[in-house]
Amino acid sequence: MLPSPGSLPESPGACPLPSGYIGAQAGPESAHPRPVPPGANQGLMKGDKRKEPGPDPEPAAPQQPTEEEEALIEFHRSYRELFEFFCNNTTIHGAIRLVCSQHNRMKTAFWAVLWLCTFGMMYWQFGLLFQEYFSYPVSLNINLNSDKLVFPAVSICTLNPYRYTEIKEELEELDRITEQTLFDLYKFNSSNTLVAPARGRRDLREALPHPLQRLPVSAPPHAARSARSATSSVRDNNPKVNRKDWKIGFQLCNQNKSDCFYQTYSSGVDAVREWYRFHYINILARRQDTSPSLEEDALGKFIFACRFNQVSCNEANYSHFHHPIYGNCYTFNDKNSSNLWMSSMPGVNHGLSLTLRTEQNDFIPLVSTVTGARVMVHGQNEPAFMDDGGFNLRPGVETSISMSKEAVDRLGDNYGDCTENGSEIPVENLYLTKYTQQVCIHSCFQESMIRECGCAYIFYPRPHNVDFCDYRKHDSWGYCYYKLQDAFSSDRLGCFTKCRKPCSVTMYKLSAGYSRWPSVTSQDWVFEMLSRQNNYTIKDKRNGVAKLNIFFKELNYKTNSESPSVTMVTLLSNLGGQWSLWFGSSVLSVVEMAELVFDLLAITFLMLIRRVRSRYWSPGRGGRAGQEVASASAPPLPSHFCPHPASPSSSLPGPAPAPALAAPPPAYATLGPPSSPSPSGSAAASNPAYTPEEA
Repeated sequence: MLPSPGSLPESPGACPLPSGYIGAQAGPESAHPRPVPPGANQGLMKGDKRKEPGPDPEPAAPQQPTEEEEALIEFHRSYRELFEFFCNNTTIHGAIRLVCSQHNRMKTAFWAVLWLCTFGMMYWQFGLLFQEYFSYPVSLNINLNSDKLVFPAVSICTLNPYRYTEIKEELEELDRITEQTLFDLYKFNSSNTLVAPARGRRDLREALPHPLQRLPVSAPPHAARSARSATSSVRDNNPKVNRKDWKIGFQLCNQNKSDCFYQTYSSGVDAVREWYRFHYINILARRQDTSPSLEEDALGKFIFACRFNQVSCNEANYSHFHHPIYGNCYTFNDKNSSNLWMSSMPGVNHGLSLTLRTEQNDFIPLVSTVTGARVMVHGQNEPAFMDDGGFNLRPGVETSISMSKEAVDRLGDNYGDCTENGSEIPVENLYLTKYTQQVCIHSCFQESMIRECGCAYIFYPRPHNVDFCDYRKHDSWGYCYYKLQDAFSSDRLGCFTKCRKPCSVTMYKLSAGYSRWPSVTSQDWVFEMLSRQNNYTIKDKRNGVAKLNIFFKELNYKTNSESPSVTMVTLLSNLGGQWSLWFGSSVLSVVEMAELVFDLLAITFLMLIRRVRSRYWSPGRGGRAGQEVASASAPPLPSHFCPHPASPSSSLPGPAPAPALAAPPPAYATLGPPSSPSPSGSAAASNPAYTPEEA
């Protein structure tokens, strides 16, 4: 058995080798000594002695290389290695085919194309699913419920804003000018109130601005006539109207009279009513108290009888407000009532029944042009917009209104353009009630009126320290109002855009039935009883009273609620279904894909750092210079390295003196230009190591 290189016996006369060198074995295979491999002297520090082999004749077993310990974070050395590891270990179906069939290029190409196409199809489906989710679709759920229902609020108005005797002095001049205007335009003569001939028309016209006049209308051009002939037959069948009666109106100008226009109407009746109403608004704005006295319109005078669910009403069941056009209004079962009415049974006998006086006694002729009463059904927390949602009752008729309740619950935020309570709407609620779209729209118009015209429109609530519009204080408010009205109708003011729908709405669908009341056989005693009970003599019996019944036709009510069609759970379920369909994998496979992407980025980053260091790291400095010095050839040992030859007794067994450790001199020859070697050291300089045999 040959001894190991580290335990060769020293020959007589041989010098001990310095640390880091190993003698060569005798024989032709190893003619020169070889350097100690890196790491052979690991563990030797400065000042330590190298352990020499003992006298044991048995050679020491060669040291096995230890397995490299696994680091905390490791990355693959190349993209290819990373790809092969991923394909061999991933749970995604079909990925392993890219590796196992690498010796067959046709199969590899086929599976690569198939895998990429499948990947693209899956993410195309993902895009459709995300597009559907972010479109925020909703599903409409319809539920039918049956329970006791809260009876809605019912507002009813007299259709006469003031008793003519109360406001006659303020309207006297306006009535005279109106009668004179009707005579001039239509030759209509009212001998009852016509002004004396001694007072000329010019004097009357000077009292009120914006006179009503007939305007000449020019014939339409030929192009307009041909366009009219090409329209539908419905327009062609319209009755012909005398062209001189088409236009009648009054002129409105701005403050400096630089811009004027005519507010015109094709109907003389509409023109007179609107012109009279315009001046009537200015008269109302000057009154200190816009609400008239209730002595003749209190419960028992206007409302002859009131009953709900077979129980008579009292004053605690209604509240009062005044409307500039519809007069004194009474709201039954509003939010201020002591106890809200509840309907436990459907039918006319379990609803609200009213007997009303509709006789036109002391009405304003040109303002109150209809007879009867105005009624509106609305929620307790909602104001009564009699212009928007009211309807008129016909005198001498019993009107039965059957109701059905319907609730709508919409989704807000991204699912729909609605608001919960209107707090985010940039419009101040002037009604101080529950938010509705009508409340917001009217408040928006009033804000625009105050901002543009400097005054408040009398039909809507006004803020503090703001006056109602009057052409004595604001001479051009009419011009501003009609301009704003036109912009409001075409939504140039933005009120319909700003005022969103409420998310929760309660509606009452109404259906009406009519019958003559009282009948011919019973009218005598009915009118007699009403006259005696209410101490009021009805002159025109048939047009003097009307009856109203409002009730639920059924207690079943419908709730329309919206819900998201695609929730996050539904989206994840659909994404997982598509992922399983195309790849047959799970959520952990997605994590594997994320890990692959992370490893790709890490390897790319490390390669960039290595390239930057190799390009910009200066040679001859730092680690690279040390590596060049370490990789240089060791210098030859000098001839006087061993001044005392070893004695023969050194081969005897016993403790041998440890040789002194000596490091080889640095290879200066490799750092500078080569110098001419000395004759004695030429052979040693050509060898990487030095042995005693060569000396």
